[in-house]
Amino acid sequence: MQFKEVIGHKSIKQHLINTVKTNRVSHAQLFLGPEGSGSLALALAYAQYINCTEKQADDSCGTCASCRKYSRLIHPDLHFSYPFYAKSKEETASAYIEEWRKCFLENPYLGLSYWREHLDAGNKQANINIAEAHAILKKLSLKSFEAEYKVLIMWLPEYLDSQGNALLKLIEEPPEKTLFLLVAENQDKIINTIISRTQLVKIHKLQHEEITGYLMEEKKIDKNQANEIAFIADGNLQEALDLIRHKGEKASFDTLVQWLRYIVTDSGKDIISITEENLAKWGRENQKSFLLYAINMLRQIILYQQGMRKLVFLQEEELGFVEKFSGLFQFEQLEEAINLLEKAHYGIERNGNPKILFLDLSLQLVLLFKYQTFPSGTQYI
Repeated sequence: MQFKEVIGHKSIKQHLINTVKTNRVSHAQLFLGPEGSGSLALALAYAQYINCTEKQADDSCGTCASCRKYSRLIHPDLHFSYPFYAKSKEETASAYIEEWRKCFLENPYLGLSYWREHLDAGNKQANINIAEAHAILKKLSLKSFEAEYKVLIMWLPEYLDSQGNALLKLIEEPPEKTLFLLVAENQDKIINTIISRTQLVKIHKLQHEEITGYLMEEKKIDKNQANEIAFIADGNLQEALDLIRHKGEKASFDTLVQWLRYIVTDSGKDIISITEENLAKWGRENQKSFLLYAINMLRQIILYQQGMRKLVFLQEEELGFVEKFSGLFQFEQLEEAINLLEKAHYGIERNGNPKILFLDLSLQLVLLFKYQTFPSGTQYI
């Protein structure tokens, strides 16, 4: 993968290129960025650039023997480690390398749920086990076959747990010309002894316009739909791709407005009807999308309310809704509403009963909004 194939992150790309040009490549680096930000793709593009034999000013050449092998993930000095669902304690990530290559080449912005879909996970938990740690030690103790650098890209080191201690000495004092690139989403879940031995590369979520442009150019989606998907995805390209994959009943603006109107007016019968006859009958992915849409809409309302209107990415009807809703409730109410929506989203992800979850969420929102005093003559939503 070349840098030009990775969406956005212009300053990060330039920083990585400069480390190579100035011969200041740190042997252990932690690429830290949220799901769908492209941190894994950036790590691979960086490794490819380092080992490219015909480097360009701002990218790898893409045509030399090393680049061609990197593009198919088959370079003998490129190694991957990632969470997997082990069938036995002796199994290592290499048992799933073909699935990994196929999965990454299809979608370099993959998240753990997308990876899980490509494996026979059953009820097992994802993990990077001690057998995998020992396999890494063995691989990196060997000399390079072709490239100047041996590279290990470890995706989601959060799943190492205590097994990561087996790698500490190797990370701190690796063989010459050995590069560790750890790609993580949650710094709090990585053992501190690994963090202290790596150089941090902080990667931010993608911009709204970057996801919109990608969807229009690469997925041939019209501007309005691309804008809506990018809004729901909120910087997570994996989420945007999931929204495209799971078509059907969609989390619409009209449904959100109707649902909130029933909540604000404390219309119990209508709340039960819309939760049981609409929301609870949608597929799980559509329910998750609806909740993400609602969360992001409330965040836009807060931005509008706090005077940051340039950051509100909405059109026509949606913008009108935000303008009206922002004057009805206090910041603290909106913030708590977002917390309740996030908890419901977590419950749906964990296969909770959607009828119970949506009804409980609706009733909690009724209590949250119920005692707001409205100016005389104000219309609800």
